[in-house]
Amino acid sequence: MTEFALQASHLCKVYDEGPSQIQVLDDVSLSVIPGEMVAVIGASGSGKSTLLHTLGLLDLPTSGSVTVAGQSAEGLSEAARSRLRNRSLGFVYQFHHLLPEFSALDNVAMPLIVRRESRHDARELARSVIELVGLTSRIEHFPGQLSGGERQRIALARALVTRPACVLADEPTGNLDRHTAQQMFALLKRVNAESGTAFVIVTHDPELAALADRRLYMESGRLVDAV
Repeated sequence: MTEFALQASHLCKVYDEGPSQIQVLDDVSLSVIPGEMVAVIGASGSGKSTLLHTLGLLDLPTSGSVTVAGQSAEGLSEAARSRLRNRSLGFVYQFHHLLPEFSALDNVAMPLIVRRESRHDARELARSVIELVGLTSRIEHFPGQLSGGERQRIALARALVTRPACVLADEPTGNLDRHTAQQMFALLKRVNAESGTAFVIVTHDPELAALADRRLYMESGRLVDAV
């Protein structure tokens, strides 16, 4: 029996706004197998980012459940959810969110240091992942010394350093020019193939979506169709 990298069952998310309620996720189910790249596309306000935050255990669903690498997040304490998130999920955002006072190497090592692994071991693993994204020559540079594309590649390395079951990416090329975005597209596909890590990518970019193994369309809080 296949263990999914990530699985969501009947997710609903409802926000109270005064006397009314707004349903942002409406009975969303999704299964992602190890090594698969899935693109989620749709108009602004359709619920894509809320879905990604819920899949990433950053937001609790109103109902439904999320399972990561075979472990259900349902009923876990916030501390246990954080441990599961740190162990089995990686995140890449439109903006890199690198720590400006740390080198590229230490930014990538940070998730391992947070989980109390030795600094030496964390930096060695970070070094190997930075090599995977092709930035060994920039390893001691600080974020302010890197180009936008380089910062995003370091952010990808940071997402991969914990060897997660799945990386969740929210508009990972949205802040890059077309040429740099195309380089990032190629890197995402290569890393996906070489690492065996699953990716769920929210994007408005049809070129990035076309690289995915599956394209899912979100409309009014529902995954309505594969396109």
